[in-house]
Amino acid sequence: MTVNYKMYRELLYSAMKIFIISVICAGFIACNDSDRVEAEIEKIDIDLQIARFDREFAKAEPLDIPILKKAYPYLFPAQYTDSVWVAKLQDSLQVELLSEVDATFTDFSEEKDDLVLLFKHIKYYFPDYVLPKVVTVTSDVSYNNRIIMTDSLLLIGLDNYLGPEHKFYESFPKYIAAGLDKQYLVSDVANAFAKQVVPKPKDRNFLAQMVYYGKELALKDRITPFISDAQKINYSEEELAWTEANEEQIWRNFIESEYLYSTDSKLAQRFLDPAPFSKFGLELDNASPGRVGRYVGWQIVRAFMEKNGVTLQQMLPLSAEEIFTKSNYKPKK
Repeated sequence: MTVNYKMYRELLYSAMKIFIISVICAGFIACNDSDRVEAEIEKIDIDLQIARFDREFAKAEPLDIPILKKAYPYLFPAQYTDSVWVAKLQDSLQVELLSEVDATFTDFSEEKDDLVLLFKHIKYYFPDYVLPKVVTVTSDVSYNNRIIMTDSLLLIGLDNYLGPEHKFYESFPKYIAAGLDKQYLVSDVANAFAKQVVPKPKDRNFLAQMVYYGKELALKDRITPFISDAQKINYSEEELAWTEANEEQIWRNFIESEYLYSTDSKLAQRFLDPAPFSKFGLELDNASPGRVGRYVGWQIVRAFMEKNGVTLQQMLPLSAEEIFTKSNYKPKK
């Protein structure tokens, strides 16, 4: 059989041209679609009310307590008498705490702009969502409760966003203090919203838990496209770069160790929960950030969304098994 190499080269060249053009067109269409969505979101009109209770309390006199209680009844538990709040007004530590918050958040305009953008995106994807009233408070640096979101109220503990080097955080583990920075404020609010709309996993295995956090982060891709991927997962840029560079190794460890369908609760502690580093039991442990399992779950859900053309609302209720199977996930090498 005689092979016409010239014709073969021409056919190969044509095929490559078609492939490249199709990739460029697909990217162009995706960009246009993204631009269209963002243009529609920009037109959404919302009136976000933000009350600076922290400032009002800092400036209050004892006689103002009844007025504040009437305006913010949910911040004054009935079991405490007015004398408790008067004493708090005069407590030196509280005075310093409020002063530090005021110095860091003298101007809340940038944070408000980000919150407005967040809620515009939420209204686009969840049109029936009712905006909460936003109230900034201090929480005695209760970092596990820095954001409290209900159906009608959003409380933001600003004393949890003073910067990782702040003196109030000196006794905290470094991995905790690293997240106490204003750059993560809108990301934390998005997390609180995600908890309301992402269904809890029905399965107890490690894969289901990874995909659950992956859904939360994929949701944040939609509702917070204006922040970085590092901010979405509450990593530093260096931590994100490490995880991206080692994604294939992380995945190989999970597969070889047969973790995916394991129900061992310790896996969550090792790879999903906040921690100074992830615990592979290998030399790379100390270089790794915590929560790498969440990152992997994120990439699985992203791959599923890209390959299956489903909407956000269609993806959220799906099982981890279906998402994983249809994602054809392959880690970057």
